[in-house]
Amino acid sequence: MKTAVVLGGGGFIGGHLAKRLKSEGYWVRCVDIKPHEYFNHEDICNDFIVGDLRNYNLVKSALIIGNQGVDEVYQLAADMGGAGYLFTGENDANVMHNSTLINLNVLKVCSEFGIEKVLYTSSACVYPEYNQMDENNPSCVEDSVYPAEPDSEYGWEKLYGERLYLSFRKNYGIDTKIARLHNIFGPMGTYDGGKEKAPAAICRKVVTSTEGDTIEVWGDGKQTRSFLYVDECVEGLRRLMKSEVTTPINVGSEEMISINDFTKMIIRISGKNINIKNIDGPLGVRGRNSDNKLIKQLLGWEPTEKLETGIKKLYQWLENIYQHLEN
Repeated sequence: MKTAVVLGGGGFIGGHLAKRLKSEGYWVRCVDIKPHEYFNHEDICNDFIVGDLRNYNLVKSALIIGNQGVDEVYQLAADMGGAGYLFTGENDANVMHNSTLINLNVLKVCSEFGIEKVLYTSSACVYPEYNQMDENNPSCVEDSVYPAEPDSEYGWEKLYGERLYLSFRKNYGIDTKIARLHNIFGPMGTYDGGKEKAPAAICRKVVTSTEGDTIEVWGDGKQTRSFLYVDECVEGLRRLMKSEVTTPINVGSEEMISINDFTKMIIRISGKNINIKNIDGPLGVRGRNSDNKLIKQLLGWEPTEKLETGIKKLYQWLENIYQHLEN
């Protein structure tokens, strides 16, 4: 039986990925600083370690079974959140310190114990701000990442992380895979508290609003993004891990939409009559959209699910949560 460790398995994407690996017959260990809030651990893994991956000895114990390193490592653990957490500047030092320390520990253990396959989840935030100033025509082609100018310290940390994994590939022969994720969303993830991403935040606002209410949306609403449903993200990660691809690759959707239109979509799904008020707030870049030419070329695959299909699933999940809370 193959063994896999999902670092960040208590998080949103990590929980879904662990569940997929277990369904494929892997023996799965999840590691996170916190338990998963929504999945039962026995449904997604065989072992769950609650611990701090900034601790080298914890990472060592997590990636070794008996005297051997595990077959596959999926490194999703990071200090992160939505725009309200990442783009205010208030958390930059912790984001850079904590995530970098985790990656250094992971790669040190992998190189010391002969662990050969490691997948690292990078981010679309690595792309330079100067290519994302036009909300109608942003560029996120993989080789456009240099000259580097991410718009946040989170983006710089992710870009450094990519170079770290590529360096350990070059010097230690570790088969590293790097996925640049683009705004992953879906159920079983954070939806309040300040670290939630836009899809969950807006769905929450609509779910908790009543007829005729007004919800606030950061910015002028003309800024654009694409969003990828979590199941398609997991599919992309599994295909990438099984491939011979050696360079960073986008895992995202090309279905770009403005934030105001995205909000209107969620309001339409709700069946409510709700107004939008645009206010000042942390924004990130003006436009961002995945470019899927390379993933189609190298993996022969790209995501196909329509945004509205996935948003309906997220909205229904949140609606059920709030109905349960009311009862």
